[in-house]
Amino acid sequence: MTNTNQRTNASRRTNISTWKPAFGAELEGDGVRFSVWAPNASQVEVVVDGGSGRRIVTLNPLDDGRFETYVPGVGVGTRYAFALDGGDPRPDPYSRSQPDGVHGPSQVVDPAAYAWGDAAWRGPDPERLVIYELHIGTMTPRGTFLTLIGELDELKRLGVTAIELMPVAQCPGERNWGYDGVDLFAPFNAYGSPDDLRRLVDAAHGAGLAVILDVVYNHLGPEGNYLEVYASQYFSDRHETDWGAGLNWDGPDSTWVRQFAIDNACHWIAEYHIDGLRLDATHALIDDSPIHLAQELTARAREVAGERTIVLFAEDGRHEISRARATEHGGEGLDGIWADDYHHEVRVMLTNAHENYYIDYTGSTVSIADAIEGGFSPVTAGKGATPVDARDPASAFVFCIQNHDQVGNRPFGDRIHHEINAERYAVASTLLLFAPETPLLFMGQEFAASTPFLYFTDHPEELGRLVTDGRRQEFAGFGAYHDPVLRETIPDPQAEVTFVASRLKLEERQRNAGIYRLYTDLLGLRATDPVLSRHDRATTRAIAVTSQLIAVHRWHGSEHRVLLANFGGEIVIDLDEFATQGDLAISPWNLLLSTSQAEYDGSGDVPMRAGTSATLPARTAAIWGIDV
Repeated sequence: MTNTNQRTNASRRTNISTWKPAFGAELEGDGVRFSVWAPNASQVEVVVDGGSGRRIVTLNPLDDGRFETYVPGVGVGTRYAFALDGGDPRPDPYSRSQPDGVHGPSQVVDPAAYAWGDAAWRGPDPERLVIYELHIGTMTPRGTFLTLIGELDELKRLGVTAIELMPVAQCPGERNWGYDGVDLFAPFNAYGSPDDLRRLVDAAHGAGLAVILDVVYNHLGPEGNYLEVYASQYFSDRHETDWGAGLNWDGPDSTWVRQFAIDNACHWIAEYHIDGLRLDATHALIDDSPIHLAQELTARAREVAGERTIVLFAEDGRHEISRARATEHGGEGLDGIWADDYHHEVRVMLTNAHENYYIDYTGSTVSIADAIEGGFSPVTAGKGATPVDARDPASAFVFCIQNHDQVGNRPFGDRIHHEINAERYAVASTLLLFAPETPLLFMGQEFAASTPFLYFTDHPEELGRLVTDGRRQEFAGFGAYHDPVLRETIPDPQAEVTFVASRLKLEERQRNAGIYRLYTDLLGLRATDPVLSRHDRATTRAIAVTSQLIAVHRWHGSEHRVLLANFGGEIVIDLDEFATQGDLAISPWNLLLSTSQAEYDGSGDVPMRAGTSATLPARTAAIWGIDV
């Protein structure tokens, strides 16, 4: 099913070249026009360092707390900051570049100077997305925008169709996950310059890869956040989130607060040619307005994208699928949500995890099969979320068995394949990539990376101590970590060694060639197979055959594909028990792939079909093609 909001893109002219943000530093003639919203101040000055030296220019007050002035004789590269009522100069909330970090001056950037080479690029196909989530700082040894360019061809060869960058907004220090961003329009200077990010996006498009960006509007980081200096109205006095006061999306004087987030989303689409956004923790975007911020932001981003297709996803703790429905159906017009139920059920089954937020999940094959057919397991249905129905395509549900949260928010950053044997990991990987929902891979899972992904920060010493202590207290609800002595062994987020330990070892692609080949072949099938390349929940059936065996049947016309995913010991099954169409069990079956094959570092045991029964080796997933 196609999101009708998405498809209206095709009828629009491209607006990327004409879009401008409401505030900031805009090149104009032989100078720069500076503007800012600062209702806290009665006077605003811009301190400019560039051209003929330092100048201090008073901005002209407009209405509604806005100030503006034009400064001739300055241009690209000029450093500037705003001083309110004679106070210390502060970075521009709309700063496009913070070369000296979160406390330094902003820098004038020409967003139109970069010579793009992607004129033929039209964006991703939402129905064929395979997302590869990565962290710029730990994906490559140098951890920059430019060094990632060298990996794009290999990611394309792997078979992913989009890379998803964890947040890149300016953070304090030299390393961070990105969720402590405070200068939301400025790419993190530790990763490179604004044009370096443009070069990365341009190169990705040249390689046939879309670029999705994780953006955070539910909170700002604790270090270098000067928004409240400019306007106390940025923050709500009515809504609280897990990170403190929510932003003021719906109260008095919220117009320019909403515009701040909307402009930021449009900024990435227009000035960086980003192909989509993942909105972090939308359940914490508390907005009682008639039109929710997520809906308004989505609509405006699509307008700016013009004829280019873009995709927008929500991470929503309530699993509110209505966010991914067209507005005429009562939704907010996004393309999908992160559907965590699938991950949680699979992890509970494979590792017997029951602590903390896993407590409600059974990990049964019944629950996993329900998630494949219905997008969510019974847990979400039991919590009163909007029911899934036929309007919700498979592409609206983003499935994973690893992501930054589910790895990095564990005490030692251990990945799921660090806890189970290689054979069961291969089965879990095959089940993920056979399901019709949108798969998300987390960097390194395709070659069973040995490295963890730990939580790391680089805050000033006093704040850093609080982060370290808070991180260790956070795991008091995780089993053995009730013990405070054991909690002290959890890696210190502030230590550089924690960051370094999280860097991928890309040579493991060759060292772990079997699992890497399995991922490549599975993604190849997903892209080219006449059944598996069509992602339709209506032509998918998932059945819990035993407590360790799941069968998934997908079909298109007379062609059928069946996956038998066996997490347990060798088993003989009667195919009539799960055949969802009459002649399936007695038709010829052609083995397309088995995780037990030697080239995948499997056991070498071959799945066998005899009559209406099949023998599955222990800890094996097998895919058959059937022509009925």
